[in-house]
Amino acid sequence: MLKMAFLSDIGRVRTVNEDRALVQDQPDGWALAIVADGMGGHQAGDIASAMAIEWIPQGLHPMDADLNGEQRGQRLRSAIEKANEKIFEYASERENYHGMGTTVVAVLASSESAVIAHIGDSRAYRIRGGHIEQLTEDHSLVNELVKSGQISREEAEHHPRRNVLTRALGTEPTIEVDVQEISWQSGDMLLLCSDGLSGLVEQQRILHTVLGEGDLEDKVRGLIDEALAAGGDDNVTVVLMANDSWHRASEPNGEAG
Repeated sequence: MLKMAFLSDIGRVRTVNEDRALVQDQPDGWALAIVADGMGGHQAGDIASAMAIEWIPQGLHPMDADLNGEQRGQRLRSAIEKANEKIFEYASERENYHGMGTTVVAVLASSESAVIAHIGDSRAYRIRGGHIEQLTEDHSLVNELVKSGQISREEAEHHPRRNVLTRALGTEPTIEVDVQEISWQSGDMLLLCSDGLSGLVEQQRILHTVLGEGDLEDKVRGLIDEALAAGGDDNVTVVLMANDSWHRASEPNGEAG
């Protein structure tokens, strides 16, 4: 059984928490974790992210226990695409919600395999052997500028348009979801987070906190505290999944908001 913990915080500046998270043990022994960071102004963003974590799990059921990682990735992609249709339709029918959307990073994991799907700039990291690796690539304007050589990584961290997304869930009738299957072994951890963490706390500081003392809940709380200490100018949401070498969190199932 995998161990999971999560926490979401409104931060020090925002008046509404537009982030949502869900961790859930699946009937077939796999585990599902999702982080969604809503956008579109007061009410709209939190509606979009809440719809994402409602519809994506529904789109995965029923799941055949014999499916391999590639097939599960296809199911996860399809579930996210269906959630996109629901959110886009909802926003299109309500003038106040036109243009609302959300990021999504989702993981389906067993003790042997993990599948990651994402759209937007919420991230997944793997922590293994004292190292941290970013697994997802931000769908953002500044990342496109970095890839084209127009700005450096350091400039991207402080760019005035660093929050502009090139892809999001719910803003268009169809979407492109990045899906990957990764190696995943005993002792590994997966970290999912909104940019309220990754945009404020340096990667090595994240690693230091995750490798520190305490159980999964302590580590998640520590990451939230790091983001708040760095200014907390955005909502911040963190999910940690551990592959059987860590203490089980006391609340393995549920959703945060």
